[in-house]
Amino acid sequence: MDIAEVQSIHLYPVKAFRGLAVDAAAVEPWGLAGDRRWALIDAGGKVVTQREQPRLALAAAEPLAGGGLRLSAAGRAAVTVEVPEPSDTVPVSIFGQKVEAVPAAPAAHAWCGAYLGQDVRLVHLDDPATRRPVDPDYALPGETVSFADGYPLLVTASASLDALNSLIAEGRHAAEGPLPMNRFRPSVVVDGTEAWEEDAWARVSLGEVVFRVARTCARCVVTTTDQDTAARGREPLHTLARHRRFDGGLIFGQNLVPLTHGTVRVGDPVRVLERGGNGKRATGDR
Repeated sequence: MDIAEVQSIHLYPVKAFRGLAVDAAAVEPWGLAGDRRWALIDAGGKVVTQREQPRLALAAAEPLAGGGLRLSAAGRAAVTVEVPEPSDTVPVSIFGQKVEAVPAAPAAHAWCGAYLGQDVRLVHLDDPATRRPVDPDYALPGETVSFADGYPLLVTASASLDALNSLIAEGRHAAEGPLPMNRFRPSVVVDGTEAWEEDAWARVSLGEVVFRVARTCARCVVTTTDQDTAARGREPLHTLARHRRFDGGLIFGQNLVPLTHGTVRVGDPVRVLERGGNGKRATGDR
């Protein structure tokens, strides 16, 4: 039975940059096509995210034909970045994993470094089919992921956000609410469910594509970052800590791994194919 539909779909061409709403997206084994194939690394090779640099929320990456990007931010001239030619890779550290990626052109490093005031490089995940495995404790053999925090897709539910905002309104930091869904940087938002119903999903279909629910998503400081101003507050972590703490994580959303391929579209039906709960602690905010 159809219980919901896809309300919105979001891409993040460069990890930690502003999200981009789209009407449809092809689903690849490692995530939505064009999602998080690029990331910034610091001088030591560690991926830079909004955890360290909240201003990344204000930088935009427009996908171009062929996989390139147009990077822009207020007050700065935009720069076009082409997919780098096959060349020597550099080691990238992402949440303790070592991944190889290809550096972009020097102009891209210069633009990003000047914007952040930090020595950074832009790198491209040239071969997502082999470069980075999903956490083996929660993966099936051969599953891989892009530069997303840990899993190919993150799904959230509008009813759960409504419930969370109601709890925030009753709490100490009510003035910070209501929060928009972009605080949680989802891949797909579904509408038409009961609040927190997604906690019990084990296998779902979004339109023509079937996914398994790998584990719940535990949230970090990125969710306290206003995606329109880069200012930080206390919510939603304060309220999640009071009402949604499971296995030591502050939970909002579910991590998905595709079992089939196809295209997900806004308005597609969402079907729960199997229930089973997966309350273990998950990775953070993508």
